[in-house]
Amino acid sequence: MAILHGAALPGACPSSPPACSSLSAAVDTSTYPHSNPSAAPPFRLAAVRYWSNVPFLTVPLARAHGKSFAHRGELRQAKRIVVKLGSAVVTRGDECGLALGRLASIVEQVAMLQNQGREMMIVTSGAVAFGKQRLRHEILLSQSVRQALHSGQNQLKDMSLPVLEARACAAAGQSGLMALYEAMFTQYSTCTAQILVTNLDFHDDQKRRNLNSTLHELLRMNIVPIINTNDAVVPPPEPNSDLQGVISIKDNDSLAARLAVEMRADLLIALSDVEGLYDRPPGSDDAKLLDTFYPGDQHSITYGTKSRVGIGGMEAKVTTSTAACVKSALWALQGGTSVVIANGTHPKVTGHVITDIVEGKKVGTFFSEVKPAGPTVEQQTEMARAAGRTLASLHPDQRSEIICSLADLLTERKEDILAANKKDMELAVTAGRLSPSMLKRLSLSSAKLNSLAIGLRQIAVSSLDSVGRVLRRTRVANNLELEQITVPIGVLLVIFESRPDCLPQVSALAIASGNALLLKGGKEAANTNHILHELAQEALSLHGVKDAIQLVSTREDVEDLCRLEKMIDLIIPRGSSQLVRDIQRAARGIPVLGHSEGICHVYIDIDGSIDKVIKIVRDSKCDYPAACNAMETLLIHRDILRTPLFDQIIDMLRTERVKIHAGPRFASYLTFSPSEVKSLRTEYGDLECCIEVVDSLQDAIDHIHKYGSSHTDVIVTENEETAEHFLQQLDSACVFWNASSRFADGYRFGLGAEVGISTARIHARGPVGLEGLLTTKWVLRGDGHAVADFSEQGSMKYLHENLPVSHTIPSQRTSN
Repeated sequence: MAILHGAALPGACPSSPPACSSLSAAVDTSTYPHSNPSAAPPFRLAAVRYWSNVPFLTVPLARAHGKSFAHRGELRQAKRIVVKLGSAVVTRGDECGLALGRLASIVEQVAMLQNQGREMMIVTSGAVAFGKQRLRHEILLSQSVRQALHSGQNQLKDMSLPVLEARACAAAGQSGLMALYEAMFTQYSTCTAQILVTNLDFHDDQKRRNLNSTLHELLRMNIVPIINTNDAVVPPPEPNSDLQGVISIKDNDSLAARLAVEMRADLLIALSDVEGLYDRPPGSDDAKLLDTFYPGDQHSITYGTKSRVGIGGMEAKVTTSTAACVKSALWALQGGTSVVIANGTHPKVTGHVITDIVEGKKVGTFFSEVKPAGPTVEQQTEMARAAGRTLASLHPDQRSEIICSLADLLTERKEDILAANKKDMELAVTAGRLSPSMLKRLSLSSAKLNSLAIGLRQIAVSSLDSVGRVLRRTRVANNLELEQITVPIGVLLVIFESRPDCLPQVSALAIASGNALLLKGGKEAANTNHILHELAQEALSLHGVKDAIQLVSTREDVEDLCRLEKMIDLIIPRGSSQLVRDIQRAARGIPVLGHSEGICHVYIDIDGSIDKVIKIVRDSKCDYPAACNAMETLLIHRDILRTPLFDQIIDMLRTERVKIHAGPRFASYLTFSPSEVKSLRTEYGDLECCIEVVDSLQDAIDHIHKYGSSHTDVIVTENEETAEHFLQQLDSACVFWNASSRFADGYRFGLGAEVGISTARIHARGPVGLEGLLTTKWVLRGDGHAVADFSEQGSMKYLHENLPVSHTIPSQRTSN
């Protein structure tokens, strides 16, 4: 263990240029930081001094390897990382002793990142709390011995502890704290070294140079330096001492910022007991966590009091402290180091908070010098919700007019849409990252646009009887009537891959149902999505609700969008099974409507017609193999094997170039079988399928229940009794008799379009069209009624009479 008392950062080189040897620096930071990072900061620079032939200003210089990261996603590239652990993170809630479990999880994350090849440094608090625990124990022990000798045991309960001086606690706790770190890191075969510094050390050029050299050597040897202020000897901070241009080292926030800049770290992670920065005190109703903080945004936040523990504590979170941490973070940012302030004490996130930040996930507050040109996704969601409420309050004819306008625009601007789609196709082919099936989904044609327009006009007609429709009327009592009416769900988030035709379909359904809509499309369809979204907003502008549909084009990951549980009411994924599974895992508190897999079966019964079997199997598998409603497993009754029907099925599949995988039972019947299937739960999404043999109708049903995905399943038979048994017993969203599985589609069902196919058990199931995007609310109209009126002593009685449902939709009842 290396212990350097008084070592500090890069110092003056003895061989500094003579012309600069007598220069000093003075900086006025009263207006720092400047709101425009591209403009020269408003510093009054008096002079520059040199060390190691590099000019050292009294404000941090941009790093030689570039500026700070502009977006969270770039944090994955961070090589050198400083982790600052606030007192609240390291210590227990009673401020006496260390939070060992929390500290162990942090050590595990740091060691993991170190073993990935990153250079990790820790700036830690905790010496005071650890020393306080030790000293209290020693004092209690000594007092108990003395009182036992002089006064007897009966007075032990009256003992009181003296006030412990912080510097003495720090002196007693430093060695124990470091020994604990060393023991924990040893479990991960990681070596550590301790370095103690004080503010005075940073005024000595030679000591700064020594520490710079020491830290670089430790990092070179894959050792994790653990740095702390030497609280045993630290003097009281001088008021406003950092206004001389160099940030004053008066707590571990400023130490971490100073260290990160002068060591040219890529990222500073400041952990404390708060989520990050808020625009106002977190306890207030309207307080919002700032995902990203930009220089010049200090006016948008409100500061509270200081942190609960430590000599310094995180001085600057808007939640519990002053502005010092914000100042330290901005100072580091100006020096080229990215900063994230986050909660390191939350039991549900502590075990992965550091790794989540490095992976670019939305954790805490990220400091960035690059402000996006457009609104953030949170702002887009708020805009969509506000406009969506106006959309829901429009008369049904007005919503229908918007949808018809969008349908007209699809045909009128056909050339522009196809030109944008051609550009996307060319880029996708050049990149070579999309499979043939994905390229087919990406492609648009004139025929497809015409079909889309027809579907939209069907939705426009359906929208006339959607929002505000009365489902049930009840006379609860005299002059007390209850109605259940349809209303929009709220804000929908639809995430889709490689299929720009999804955008106008979902937009029309959202408009018809009065829902606000956030759209997140794949970057492979960026050009097509952009022009289609412009057309949707142009149609919405007819009645002043342009913002009701927003296209999310920022760098937000899907997982980040899934965390907006207070702003989004329903997530609808449209894409690969992997995308759907990822979203279902990532969604926290937001319902997800969809299916993770489309493992569709076609069962050929012993009484199946040869012509129907061939036609249905061909269409189910070969019409569009990439679709979620395409056949993936063909179940054949055992008695059909070695018959002309079986031979014709195999010949047809071979003619269509379908690769066949044999199920275990099918393979057992063959001497030379195709490749045996690896899993009977496989969604191929291509010209491939599995063939398996079953003994009976019930075996087929049991097989589908065990290996299917409850999407769409088909029976081909001429026996009506067998068919009805299949239709009644099979528990799938869509069950067909003598019809292709490809009919499982909102357009083919007459819904106009669909937002997806749901295999969920509640709300909506199967192809989800307009009805699936509505929920209900209860409207009660009374005349001074009170529950007490219906008590035993009351004058009124419940009637609960069902009333006729009116099909008229009053516009005043459509507001959600």
